[in-house]
Amino acid sequence: MLQNTGKLGGCTIFITGASRGIGKAIALKAARDGANVVIAAKTADPHPKLPGTIYTAAAEIEAAGGKALPCIVDVRDEKQINEAVEQAVEKFGGELQHLKCLIFLALRWVIICPLSSVVLLTGIDILVNNASAINLTGTLETPMKKVDLMLGINLRGTYLTSKLCIPHLLKSKNPHILNLSPPINLNPIWFKNHTAYTMAKYGMSMCVLGMAEEFKGSIAVNALWPKTAIQTAAMDMLGGSGIGKQCRKVEIMADAAYAILKKPTSFTGQFVIDEDILKKEGIKEFDVYAVEPGHPLLPDFFLDQQPEDLAKQMEEHGATPAFKSGKADSAATGPISDMFNIIRGILSPDIVKTTGAVYRFDLSGEHAGVWYIDLKNDAGSAGSGDPPAKADVVMTLDSADFIKMFGGRLKPTMAFMSGKLKIKGDMGLAIKLEKMMAMMKSKL
Repeated sequence: MLQNTGKLGGCTIFITGASRGIGKAIALKAARDGANVVIAAKTADPHPKLPGTIYTAAAEIEAAGGKALPCIVDVRDEKQINEAVEQAVEKFGGELQHLKCLIFLALRWVIICPLSSVVLLTGIDILVNNASAINLTGTLETPMKKVDLMLGINLRGTYLTSKLCIPHLLKSKNPHILNLSPPINLNPIWFKNHTAYTMAKYGMSMCVLGMAEEFKGSIAVNALWPKTAIQTAAMDMLGGSGIGKQCRKVEIMADAAYAILKKPTSFTGQFVIDEDILKKEGIKEFDVYAVEPGHPLLPDFFLDQQPEDLAKQMEEHGATPAFKSGKADSAATGPISDMFNIIRGILSPDIVKTTGAVYRFDLSGEHAGVWYIDLKNDAGSAGSGDPPAKADVVMTLDSADFIKMFGGRLKPTMAFMSGKLKIKGDMGLAIKLEKMMAMMKSKL
């Protein structure tokens, strides 16, 4: 891992969404240098599903050697951001460190000693726009409430927080803005399955493009994005069981952010990938960042790597990528009816009770057709044709990929992220289907 150098000691860092995940990891990395950290996040009270609050994060930051200022902030609320900025300036701004002289003022006389070794803190030196909202659904399936949420937090929140921090950043010796956003990739594959999310996330990236040029020479403005999926509470909720071992830890993003923030302001307008910058910093061993060292890693969104090259890379580690080109082997293209015979064999009242959903599968390819699994009514049922009750979740995919997915050779998350699997309906219920898939492994 990247070692701390102390370069961020005494700096004040304003981080949105810093109560957990990547934001908190960046805060803790800076705290080990002795930085002041403003935790600007919404979670003041414990969340039933997500770990941490602004106050627990503050305690960890101070235990790591930094100073913390927890602020309740919804980045969509201009007043709340403004108040947090003012609190940061009041608490951390204008302090004198390393004093080696005294200034005495009295009525008509002034005695001034040399100020060469005095460091005047300006209030805010670094802004990290980390807060983000995600909803991976298509245009017809995305409620406008979710669209407004993503645009409000990702795009507007980033722009607004930057706007309010910039006057203070301009007074800093080495100011930085770092947005957790991807390089702008116009490949349609990154739009078609979740247009609203891509628009919102790219809005953060467009802030980098514009502000880096606008404040060139004064403030460094960059973006950071992971090469692989990162294990966070949000990823666990999206990916379901088993997703963690396909991820890296948040520490890789913290180390990459640290590498950027200690650079001079001439390093600006860059869209940095975590692994790439750490390699330039001399890091050669990346298994230390893996949740499960040696396990194949899930590529993150928005990074163009040729599907054939990526498939080869994943297969070298024993994975079966959903995006591999070419015809599937005979084992993966067996009759769908055979698979449903196995599914019917494991149905039970317990599965129905814990799942509570009806699934419809619209299959294309060699064995095209409509199939269903009812895990909501009676003891459950499965078969061809329309389900006996309205489907809670509709999954659309190739029949060969269906066989792979239920056979345990294709992760549903990988299929969804690569565009092979389209889901309409309740994402939470879709994730529950993984329990049945896990049970089927022993039957195959």
